Amino acid sequence: MMRLRLPAVLALTLLAMPVLSLPRMVVAAPVAAATLITVEGNRRVETDTIRSYFKAGPDGTLDAGQVDDGLKALIETGLFADVKIDRQGGRLVVRVVENPVIGRVAFEGNKKVKDEQLTAEVQSKPRGTLSRPMVQSDALRIAEIYRRSGRYDVRVTPEIIEQPNNRVDLVFTVVEGAKTNVKSVTFVGNSAYSAARLRDVIKTHESNWLSFLGNNDVYDPDRVEADRDLIRRFYLKNGYADVQVVAALTEYDPGQKGFLVTFQIEEGQQYRVGSVQFQSSVAALDANALRTYSRVNVGALYNVEQLEKSVEEMQIEASRRGFAFAVVRPRGDRNLEAHTVAIAFQVDEGPRTYIERITIRGNTRTRDYVIRREFDISEGDAYNRALVDRAERRLKNLDFFKEVKVTTEPGSSSDRVILVVGLEEKSTGDFSISGGYSTTDGALAEVSISERNFLGRGLFAKAAVTYGQYTRGVSLSFVEPYLLDYRVALGLDVSYRQQLANSTTSYGTRTIGFSPRLGFQLREDLSLQLRYSLYRQEITLPSYLANCNNNAANGLLAFNPTPAYIASVLGGVDPTNSTTSGVYGYGCYGDGESSLAVRKELNDGAALTSALGYTLTYNTLDNNKNPTEGLLIDWRQDFAGVGGNVSYLKSAVDAKYYTPLVSDIVSVIHLQGGLLNKIGDKDLRMLDHYQMGPNLVRGFASNGIGPRDITYRNLGATGDALGGTKYWGASAELQMPFWFLPKEVGLKGAVYADAGSLWGYQGPTSWAATGEVNTAACKCGLQYDDSKVVRSSVGVGLIWASPFGPLRFDYAVPLSKGKYDTVQEFRFGGGTSF
Repeated sequence: MMRLRLPAVLALTLLAMPVLSLPRMVVAAPVAAATLITVEGNRRVETDTIRSYFKAGPDGTLDAGQVDDGLKALIETGLFADVKIDRQGGRLVVRVVENPVIGRVAFEGNKKVKDEQLTAEVQSKPRGTLSRPMVQSDALRIAEIYRRSGRYDVRVTPEIIEQPNNRVDLVFTVVEGAKTNVKSVTFVGNSAYSAARLRDVIKTHESNWLSFLGNNDVYDPDRVEADRDLIRRFYLKNGYADVQVVAALTEYDPGQKGFLVTFQIEEGQQYRVGSVQFQSSVAALDANALRTYSRVNVGALYNVEQLEKSVEEMQIEASRRGFAFAVVRPRGDRNLEAHTVAIAFQVDEGPRTYIERITIRGNTRTRDYVIRREFDISEGDAYNRALVDRAERRLKNLDFFKEVKVTTEPGSSSDRVILVVGLEEKSTGDFSISGGYSTTDGALAEVSISERNFLGRGLFAKAAVTYGQYTRGVSLSFVEPYLLDYRVALGLDVSYRQQLANSTTSYGTRTIGFSPRLGFQLREDLSLQLRYSLYRQEITLPSYLANCNNNAANGLLAFNPTPAYIASVLGGVDPTNSTTSGVYGYGCYGDGESSLAVRKELNDGAALTSALGYTLTYNTLDNNKNPTEGLLIDWRQDFAGVGGNVSYLKSAVDAKYYTPLVSDIVSVIHLQGGLLNKIGDKDLRMLDHYQMGPNLVRGFASNGIGPRDITYRNLGATGDALGGTKYWGASAELQMPFWFLPKEVGLKGAVYADAGSLWGYQGPTSWAATGEVNTAACKCGLQYDDSKVVRSSVGVGLIWASPFGPLRFDYAVPLSKGKYDTVQEFRFGGGTSF
């Protein structure tokens, strides 16, 4: 009997107990209208606000589902640490525990990342409500910031410190850890190119003893992924049409405390261009008319970059001819046996799509028109993908933005698209202190401030002050890249330069002037610059280097030579018998005076030069700073005589050709030449002549080659370099890395042979000096050496792309030289900005 009653008693007891407050309780019976909802525990959140989350039905009651939906909505607000629902008779009781308010958010232990950067990233803010899930998310976000800078050992611990009045302080304690570097970069499957060559292609570098000066050795997954594309593009550029970079494997090695990066490559075979055809399905457009815009040549290596540029140029030309919707599609058919690719450019009529609008996003500083002018298309024009790609490339080349991406969005109709230009700006101002030293110019320092995007208008401005052992000066530069909204760059340079006397030059110069210029980009590889130069130049010389010692007022010597002494010993014209005698045949007693040409130009005073000139540049280098392939040719001419008191025509050509050889060896062929012509009846100045030294043939001092004053040679004077009107030079050089050193050290060796010559002095050779006791006896003449002998040398060099800037050391031994040339076998030069 008891066994039957006990379950019944228990059941009755449970039914009689009051309903307990349980979270997310589902109420079985409907509850009356919201006026019967009681809220407890709230301090900051209004009661009516909490009631509003419980939506009553049409009959004014809440069923179980509606109560449950209100409970979930309250929890999702993040305003409450706990929410409980209780039913007391016909009333619904909502009990809440409010989250505390954050008084302050602080960071401790962070040294590598500033508080301002972390504050901008975290979602928890002062005077906001504390949310523990958000706090954990913020901790992960901070850790990700550190990982992006290469610190994978970072630990972030959030701490909540309670304060009175339901307030808390939130403190993130950061243990930054050391940088997680890349310990090795290896390549698997590469046979055509060595690992050293491929390391030149990618941005990720191995850690070495100089890594503290950069950050490319820090592991960055985004950079590694970008390196995959760089490797693929490199192979495609060099004929490997089937290349695949299968994977970029990264593995953390606890023993080395760094990442091991491995790129797996399937090279395939190298192809050459077998044939090139042009086809068109557009009736009025002859495809052969676009042939001249193709950069793909039969027999050349298959080069995807040249193929893409050809497509772009051909499509743009078709648009110019009135076929705005023409699309050029390249097709390549491989011949696996002959290792050739038959390329066909197919011109088809594309979809008739127009640009409805160009929307620019992300430019907070740069004006819209600075971005829009890089587009050759505008709203209402036919959509042309080639022109859009070109605009995107131009925007990237501006170097105003961290990221540039041009995408399309559907327009208001099917034949309309919206171009969206997404940008992320970066700092464009630079303040630099540059330092350097060379065996020619001595120590040199420069302080400069520049802005590439001045006032957000795309203008360039720079001011620099130079102070060195032998050189001082100030310069101002300004460039407007779009003159009157045309793609013509207007530049203006104003400068003052003082060159002091040094070990190779007895005189100094002071030059002040300005030069406006116009720049035209004729093609991507061809540019033209027009310029006008106006400058005033004068020679500076100490008095003891400008005297002629038959002057009775000269007290430097214990005696003053008489005309008879000049005639009998030094050589000259004896005014008593008009005979010439003496040993040396000079009209002045020499004790180390500067050359006659220097003293004459000093006596003539400052010269004003007004010149027009131009430079035509052809550039196909793969890298302007560290080229390994391509051609660079400069042809320049300057015509002086547009006003001023100097006239001449100067012409010069300089050509460098780089080509890679085996085992990462790069050959460099350098050819140069120049010609100075006299114009009109004005004599050429010595200062206008070409001065050559190691810039023509290494192994010689600055101004050490060419015509030289030998008037006082027998008296021990070295004589000034006079310069020449004609020169030529040729150099062959092999540059090679040191294979036993890490590539990132940046050291290369060079061996070279140089040859060249400078001759044809046409400056002043005689001058009747004034202020002498016997002017007739002081017809000071100039004797000089102007032999056309070929100067040549061989040497070795050390090239270091150091963190302190590019440095180069050369040791060259002359094989042939002029009798009076000045030799300098060792040469060093370099500098940097820091």
